[in-house]
Amino acid sequence: MNHFEIPLDIEDVKIEKVEFTDRQEIVITVTSTLEGAHCHRCGQKITDSYGHDREITLRHLSILGRPTYIKIRPKRYRCRYCSERPTTTQTLSWYDARSPHTKAYETHVVLNLVNSTVEDIRIKEDLGYEAVMGIIDRHISQKVEWSEFTDLPVIGIDEIALKKGHRDYVAVVSTRLATGQNRILAVLADRQKATVKTFFSSIPKYLRKTIQVVCTDLYAGYINAAREVFGRQVRIVADRFHVAKLYRKGVDDLRKIELKRLKKALPKEAYKGLKGAMWALRKNEADLTPDEVELLNKLFKLSPGLGTAYLLCQTLTTIFSRPLTKAEARSQLRAWKGLVHQSGIECFDSFLKTLDERIDEITNYFVDRHSSGFIEGLNNKIKVTKRRCYGIFNIGHFFQRLMIDLTGYEKFAYLSNRY
Repeated sequence: MNHFEIPLDIEDVKIEKVEFTDRQEIVITVTSTLEGAHCHRCGQKITDSYGHDREITLRHLSILGRPTYIKIRPKRYRCRYCSERPTTTQTLSWYDARSPHTKAYETHVVLNLVNSTVEDIRIKEDLGYEAVMGIIDRHISQKVEWSEFTDLPVIGIDEIALKKGHRDYVAVVSTRLATGQNRILAVLADRQKATVKTFFSSIPKYLRKTIQVVCTDLYAGYINAAREVFGRQVRIVADRFHVAKLYRKGVDDLRKIELKRLKKALPKEAYKGLKGAMWALRKNEADLTPDEVELLNKLFKLSPGLGTAYLLCQTLTTIFSRPLTKAEARSQLRAWKGLVHQSGIECFDSFLKTLDERIDEITNYFVDRHSSGFIEGLNNKIKVTKRRCYGIFNIGHFFQRLMIDLTGYEKFAYLSNRY
């Protein structure tokens, strides 16, 4: 019979026998080659043999596509230093006493969970759902491990709905490392100020001192929580894209009103000529095609007020694109506000109120031009994870799955080569 040898790559054991079961499984029985253990009470090295513990069977990496198991009867030792002479079972480096799998196999499972689902891995590996979740719990914490960070110069906070169509928002706190990598710091149960403040206060003091910028949307709960915990030492930056979303909404609301009016006022064929106006209005002027320019010119002749609102919107976008200082930006925003008042346009009223209330946070953007762009990119990945897993409503599990997708290869790929 043709055969070849492959290394087992498990330290400190001797193979006693290899069996093939009726289910095409490989069972390898091994014995430990190490002598001694450390007493579970006093911690001293003990070498007085006291037989063996019960036999355990551990799932291991498949060999040639066949499920493979390692059988071993761990050695036991009695302590001569403790008065009651307790016994301790030897544990070898390649498995954890709490796990029914070898460390190499659990690393393999975690790596395969990256950009996948528990159900998919459960089927592929022929494991129970609880077995997969047990592996996740042993390797991925449900909360951030602060020891992994040396500083947090920029952190961001935003919310995401766990369930589409419902307002059950969770707050996602993240950071961008000096290497450019994004890291999740927390998935909070809600977006209430008290919840956010509690988390900010839980950041270790040595890391809190390194925070320079907090990027957020214009929600008062986030801004006030950051201000109360970090004080004036941290610059709170209202994200440019959320600011743009607010003032562009004013133009979009006016568009809806005007197109509704024109639909009633114009002949059917004439109104059809305005098709596509919504998408053209949402574009920056420099990105318009010649056909879109012609379409907007036609629309603005019929609705001069909408044309004025569009120009004011484009002017504000230009201000945010210029390399201005904070003081220059504040001056130009005030001048823009004057133009709005002169125009008589009311669609920016809500934005103007926010501008008055949050001028400091809005103009902080111009100091170092920090934005929540990295948060938005992260949110896209979060949404993909949420859809792929058909919704995750346990925020601890949600945090674990995000950590696996974001850091799984980085943290566990080298371990797969080690075991």
